[in-house]
Amino acid sequence: MGIAENTAKIRQNAKSARIIAVTKNVELPQIIEAIEAGITDIGENRVQEAKRKFPELKSRYPNIKYHMIGHLQRNKVKEALELFDIIQSVDSLELAEEIDKRATKPIDIFIEVNTSGEESKYGVAPDKTIELVQAAKKLKNLKVNGLMTIGPLTEDKEKVRSCFRQLRELRDKAGVEHLSMGMSHDYPLAIEEGSDIIRIGTAIFHQEG
Repeated sequence: MGIAENTAKIRQNAKSARIIAVTKNVELPQIIEAIEAGITDIGENRVQEAKRKFPELKSRYPNIKYHMIGHLQRNKVKEALELFDIIQSVDSLELAEEIDKRATKPIDIFIEVNTSGEESKYGVAPDKTIELVQAAKKLKNLKVNGLMTIGPLTEDKEKVRSCFRQLRELRDKAGVEHLSMGMSHDYPLAIEEGSDIIRIGTAIFHQEG
């Protein structure tokens, strides 16, 4: 199957969830193919990659929304604000304050939560999430749209489901709207647990045959 067929299949399975096409290690021709297949949101992990790809995409497709989904260092905030519409990986008050200071207009953000407890993953601890959301909401240039997490890479579906359920419960307590959770290997579980934004790379861009 090609990119258009992959996208159609995911859209069918995703119900009403918003699909972000993750373009890490994906080149422009494939990204353009996905946009032509109906993708309206692009997610990148690194500022350097966005700098290389986004100018041409933005000139051709001005209505696409661009999401920063990877770890963002504070010294990259200024560049990130020039490239991205939404920053999904805010995991500390220091980063939130730097974005607020550098932003020239309000920007949509998500608070990234480490629901799996894995040391290799970024994100605020679950028990610190509400505190960070409340602090970020007080910053004039930030609009806290929701919470984001990366599920654990495991065959144990109940462990994955538990992480997604925890984020949904935190979302409800925090009083924010959206849940960004679920990737190529686990998005059906994420949707069952309430995700309305999924981040899909391999399942869109992997082509067979």
